Amino acid sequence: MTKLWGGRFTKATNQLVEEYTASINFDRKLARYDIIGSMAHVDMLASCGILTHQEAAIIIEGLNKVDYKIECGKVELDVGHEDIHMNVEQLLSKEIGPLSGKLHTGRSRNDQVALDMRLYLREVVVDMVEQLVQLQQALLTQAKTNVDTILPGYTHLQRAQPVSFAHHMMAYVFMFQRDVERLQDSFKRINQMPLGAGALAGTTFPIDRQQVADKLQFDGLCENSLDAVSDRDFVIEFLSNTSMISMHLSRLSEELVQWSSTEFDFIELDDAFCTGSSMMPQKKNPDVPELVRGKTGRVYGNLIGMLTTLKSLPLAYNKDMQEDKEGMFDTAETLKGALALFAPMIETMQVNKEAMYKAVAEDYSNATDLADYLVGKNVPFREAHAVVGQVVLHCINKGCYLLDLSLEEFHQFSDAIEEDIYEALTPASVVEARNVAGGPAKNRVQEQILSAEQSITASLSWVQSLQSAVKLDG
Repeated sequence: MTKLWGGRFTKATNQLVEEYTASINFDRKLARYDIIGSMAHVDMLASCGILTHQEAAIIIEGLNKVDYKIECGKVELDVGHEDIHMNVEQLLSKEIGPLSGKLHTGRSRNDQVALDMRLYLREVVVDMVEQLVQLQQALLTQAKTNVDTILPGYTHLQRAQPVSFAHHMMAYVFMFQRDVERLQDSFKRINQMPLGAGALAGTTFPIDRQQVADKLQFDGLCENSLDAVSDRDFVIEFLSNTSMISMHLSRLSEELVQWSSTEFDFIELDDAFCTGSSMMPQKKNPDVPELVRGKTGRVYGNLIGMLTTLKSLPLAYNKDMQEDKEGMFDTAETLKGALALFAPMIETMQVNKEAMYKAVAEDYSNATDLADYLVGKNVPFREAHAVVGQVVLHCINKGCYLLDLSLEEFHQFSDAIEEDIYEALTPASVVEARNVAGGPAKNRVQEQILSAEQSITASLSWVQSLQSAVKLDG
């Protein structure tokens, strides 16, 4: 097979080399973006007088036919043509003949692939922000329903202080809000146009890069041709941001797995998001959160792989950079799949309020409030802390909890304790007592819900403003 670049070669490429160096098996995902970019490039070449308008019209019509045939699976993409760029050009040649050879005027595969990846990734980022917002909305639904639901808060996986389930859900809402903001911020670095940088040093043709950028709705141009073709920071940033999202999903997954166990019995996941055992008929396994937790490792791995690939590459393009795509595609698909499942799984999750309350009522998570109570009676905190430690030890030895003690028993440790201690130590009072900004008191949680709703509205507006720009139809 004659290569489009084969003029100076006297031998055919070794078959093993062809198979090893080809990227068509994975970069075929860029077909649509490659064709859209090519159309904008050809349109610009005609505007600049490098092609005639008739030539441009014929090439664009041919590209539309190629796009349709690839989309419908009517053509075979050939490993012999190495990558999606060469495959598209060969298919175009079959449609329009030798004129297809003018398509590549004034550009290189180096700036072409950088363009394709940016077109792909900016669409992924907008879609992913929308998915994160849907997950936030599901968490908000649970929060609004469970403002009065109390469960233990944990440190070191030991019961620490009671909080509301709404407060716990809002912690994740704000985690994912930071993820949304990181993706939004990264968009401006993705949305810079590299085409026109050529292989590394631009082109001698009088092209108009800004016209292409405007046509493809980029915010600006990559300002240095060497940087334009060698930069993959935008991919690393995406992989870093998605690693953070995966970590947050994994933390939530871990809690869902624990909470759905018989030992906790705090929640029940809908049957639609669980699986059974081939041997044990009683089992209901939380496979979705377990697998999301497990796939976090591959997302991390893609980030480390990309960083390692780039760590010692000289400018500008090197064949090593062919390794920039598979991890990016894998992470995008892995995370979008997880997010698509997580929102409805959270929304349909059943909360066992009684089990949560029982757990709070049968622990010592109100001990800090007993110390705070004594401080309110003018007992120094360190002295109060020691007193409460003794009270808790007494309860442990007796096999009871703080609210089970009589007033006389309390007086064995401090005469400052009065009848009102019983109200102060109820789980509801303990939660409501923490009425500080960001705290678990009901009005504070409602403030958090309102703040999150405003952020979500802004995020949805951002998505809507960009969806038509990133989903170009050529």
